[in-house]
Amino acid sequence: MCLAIPGQIVEIAEKEPLARVNVGGVTRNVNVGLLDDGAVAPGDWILIHVGFALSKIDEGQAHDQLRMLRAMGEDGLAIEEVRGYRFAEPSQ
Repeated sequence: MCLAIPGQIVEIAEKEPLARVNVGGVTRNVNVGLLDDGAVAPGDWILIHVGFALSKIDEGQAHDQLRMLRAMGEDGLAIEEVRGYRFAEPSQ
């Protein structure tokens, strides 16, 4: 089963629609191009599916989603999915 995974934005790339996002201690690039321009900033929480940010959520919702993933036994699989994201590094 593939669910949306909550992650917290660490950094926004300047030229590309990418953000560095921390998901359970794993930091990966996530495409934020589906969200409105300027809709997210470092520290914000987002829901991620197959490497794309689907929506911005608040911290409470993020923790609720993480609890749900743990309760379903999907938290480990979610982290493994994140480890597989392979977007190019943001341009400096």
